[in-house]
Parts: sequence; C-alpha cells; structure tokens
Amino acid sequence: MREIKEYTAGEDLIIKTSVRLLVPFIQLFGLYVIVHGHYSPGGGFQGGVLLGASFILLALAYNIKTSQEYLSIGVNALFSNLGPAIFIGVGVLCTVFGGLFLDYSALDLLIPLGPVEWRSFGIFLIEVGVGLAVMNIMVLLYWNLSSGGNMDEGL
Repeated sequence: MREIKEYTAGEDLIIKTSVRLLVPFIQLFGLYVIVHGHYSPGGGFQGGVLLGASFILLALAYNIKTSQEYLSIGVNALFSNLGPAIFIGVGVLCTVFGGLFLDYSALDLLIPLGPVEWRSFGIFLIEVGVGLAVMNIMVLLYWNLSSGGNMDEGL
C-alpha cells in the first residue's frame, strides 16, 4: 500500500523577503490613514485594520513568535485597553467641562485653543484610540484562533 505524505509548505525566501519589505510600508500607510482620518476617508478603524494586518502578515510568513517579537503580548494587552481608555477619557473630559459626551468644544475651558480646533483635535484623539483598540484586538484574535489559545505556534 502506498504511503500518503502530508504536504507542508517549507520556508519560502521570496515570501519572507516580500513580507519583510512590505510590512513597514503597510504600517506607515496605516498610521497615515489614522492621522488623516478626520480630514479624508479612513480613520481609526481602517487604519487599525491595516496595522493589525501587518502583524498578522508577519505571523503568516514567519510564525506567531516572530510577530510577538515586534508586538509582545504585554504591549498588546496594554494598547487593547489604552485605546478604549482614550476614547472614554476624551468623552468624560468633555462632560466634566460642561459639554455633552464627545462635545469637543467643551474642552476649550481646559486649554483655550478655540472650539473649532478642539473639534479637530478631539476627533484625532478618538481616531487614535479606535486605531489602537482595533489593531490590537484584531492581532489578539488571530493569535488565539490560529494557535488554539496557546499562542505558541500558528497555522
């Protein structure tokens, strides 16, 4: 009887080199989308997905341990909590200074920049918080699902 061999993809130099060259540009574009989210299409969610996809691409081309060298589990947990904290913190600050939740013009009492500038800066802060949360939760979901919860080796 003929033995069936299981096919395993070996290390591919072309894929690893391509990923190593593409990841910094993907991350730079993700940061651009987050920073310019209040001026143009895009924002925190789309930029966070791009940043998360760059770490997932590293895990797919190399392994989970390699992606965790660039974004450790501790930093991931910190940023996963920091993103919503920024979002809620900005909203609470707005209510503390007499406005509604996420009424950025109320923050003019904190630092007198003007209501229009505070609206722009407040939206920027919200985009950063959403981007951090989306990126890290997306990466954490991939790590958990691909490794069966062990986070030692993936697909």
